[in-house]
Amino acid sequence: MLPNIREHSFRVMQVAVFLGEALAAAGFDLHLPLVTVGALLHDIGKTPCLGTLTNHAEWGAVILEELGYPQVAQVVREHVHLQGDLTDSMALREAEVVNYADKRVLHEEVVTLEARFADAKVRYGRTPEALARIQATEIRARALEKKIFASLDLDPDNLLHLNHCRRDSWENCGWPSLPGANPRSGKSR
Repeated sequence: MLPNIREHSFRVMQVAVFLGEALAAAGFDLHLPLVTVGALLHDIGKTPCLGTLTNHAEWGAVILEELGYPQVAQVVREHVHLQGDLTDSMALREAEVVNYADKRVLHEEVVTLEARFADAKVRYGRTPEALARIQATEIRARALEKKIFASLDLDPDNLLHLNHCRRDSWENCGWPSLPGANPRSGKSR
């Protein structure tokens, strides 16, 4: 895995774990180790697939299935395009958390969905078909964002504070020094 992809994957893991812990605290039944591992490995197929037409998500999923990790494989498979319906607000899957976390990280920085998709449209939206696919993915990502944050005492902009986290801990994450304004206790008030 190239160093920049490794760093991107680590940042996606930070966002996914932060959200997974918040969602678990809100009562969602998530297997947090699956969120963690799925986020770290979501781009395992990226480096070998660079410069090819091979789907890196599917390639990575196949490798993980062959190694005997079907649940992780499914998270990796869905990190680009989710399968199924997002309308069940009572259930969240680990693949949804990782998919959303990936959509919030541009290279190694946590950004808004608007910034992430503006970049995608410039870099990959070279044909009307490609632009339409990106726009459809953006619509699903916005619906997923609403689904995730509907049950949390957080808003999507709170994730931007994760840019200040050290690689090895939650310390120094840049959370405002207001009551309830940290990843363990909720939304800035």
